[in-house]
Amino acid sequence: MPEFVPLAESIVDAILQSDPALASFAGDHRYDDRLPDLSPGAVADRVTMLRDAADALAGTDPDDFDEQDKVDHAILAAVVERGMFELGDVREHEWNPLEHNPGPLLHTLMARSFAPVDERLTSLGGRLAAIPDALATARAVLRDVPRLHAEIAVGQFAGAASLIRTELPGLLAQAPALRGAVEPAAAAALDALGEFDSWLKQGLESGDPGRDPRLGRPLWEARLWHTLDTELPAAEVLARAERNLDEVGEQLREAAAELVGGPPTDETVRRALDTLAADHPDDSTIVDLAKVTMAEATEFVRAHDLMTLIDDPCVIEEMPEFARGVAVAYCDPPGPLETADVPTFYCIAPAPADWPKDRVESFYREYNDHMLRNLTVHEAMPGHFLQLAHSRRFRAATRVRSLGFSGPFVEGWAVYAEELMAGLGFGGLPVRLQQLKMQLRMSLNAVIDQLVHCEGLTEQDAMAMLTGRGFQEVGEAAGKWKRSLLTSTQLSTYFVGYTEVSAIAAARPFGATPKAWHDAMLAHGSPPPRHLRTLLGV
Repeated sequence: MPEFVPLAESIVDAILQSDPALASFAGDHRYDDRLPDLSPGAVADRVTMLRDAADALAGTDPDDFDEQDKVDHAILAAVVERGMFELGDVREHEWNPLEHNPGPLLHTLMARSFAPVDERLTSLGGRLAAIPDALATARAVLRDVPRLHAEIAVGQFAGAASLIRTELPGLLAQAPALRGAVEPAAAAALDALGEFDSWLKQGLESGDPGRDPRLGRPLWEARLWHTLDTELPAAEVLARAERNLDEVGEQLREAAAELVGGPPTDETVRRALDTLAADHPDDSTIVDLAKVTMAEATEFVRAHDLMTLIDDPCVIEEMPEFARGVAVAYCDPPGPLETADVPTFYCIAPAPADWPKDRVESFYREYNDHMLRNLTVHEAMPGHFLQLAHSRRFRAATRVRSLGFSGPFVEGWAVYAEELMAGLGFGGLPVRLQQLKMQLRMSLNAVIDQLVHCEGLTEQDAMAMLTGRGFQEVGEAAGKWKRSLLTSTQLSTYFVGYTEVSAIAAARPFGATPKAWHDAMLAHGSPPPRHLRTLLGV
């Protein structure tokens, strides 16, 4: 019977080698000069490798392992099984052009100074040179592309081309000796991106709606199982989310009445939210306001001694164009295997330039000053930025948890952080109202996710639910409708993760301070919550 640690390490290496995107985002730079190969032969080879890995893991006996290795064995087995499922069953690379976007893999080499500029440019040249073949493969394998995905891809791929045009010259100015190698590759990459853009637009102009991006219940439930890594069935997720909607709705009505007076009704909630929405940023001020809220949240965590702060750099900036169209904000941290001192990016998307004035106003009414404080808690402090900074410091006998990143834990912690901060008074009653509204959004995320993909929920009914029970602005609701079609099961991670993480937080042992317990929760990487329970003994 093989020993687990060397076996796990060999499987991790095989996975990283087969997926340059995963390797780069994990902080392993050995394959930075490559793009993922999504050709049929390469995908088949990856599936074979994963199947061999699954067989090898099945040949070990976790009962003989210590607690850490038992958890790593379970996580690695789940990573392998999910990889086979995604490539063999969902096969998103065959219908979603966003899977072929090279922008993020170019950006990570340009934006983070993890190595000297000439070393990064050499890798960048390799990736640029690979773009023509990668996009030729994309055109060959993509079939029946959903119209929405094609529309978003047009914007993102244009953003990738813009990234090359605007950012590459500055890097080459620092290493002019590489111009001869990199500039021809960049020119060929831009030509290929232009051809791919024309191909996408030709499909859009044909009027063909493409396939329905809804997965259907069997495939969606299977993907949910892989995404959540929990025993909670889909029906129970939906039932719990519906109950939480009712409970949080009552809390929101009470808080609104406290803020503006009047009875605890939906009308009072709308009046309170209208009052708060009047204080909002615009395109020119939203990033600066996010920086202010980051400083406020950091000081609040320090003053209340909630958990250990980590002095890692965090750059708050406008979201790059190649990443827009799915979420309003994101946290982009260094990978857990990264050894260089490089920053996390907390990125916020301004309102799209082609939106009419009334929709821009709606957008910023939703993301008003108070909501932005809550958003910063979620994305940065003490949410994703701080949690992932702790996670990067975890070390074990294997690198498994560097790959076995649990979306439910990461999102669950961030939503728990919102509740924790608002409950302690961060931002006062206005932020508390926005946090409760976000709790409604979290629950609706899970409801919409399931009903869209499994029950054929219409856009009209989804919009009514989001603007009605969720009190969302029309612009936010429209964006969530699109996101529910662009993704599947990810929207459920917030609610399920929150319920599991908050339950672990509530299990704080007698005598343990909140700071000590929070630090303990953050000390094991980013494992699925059920494994964190095992590691913490609760």
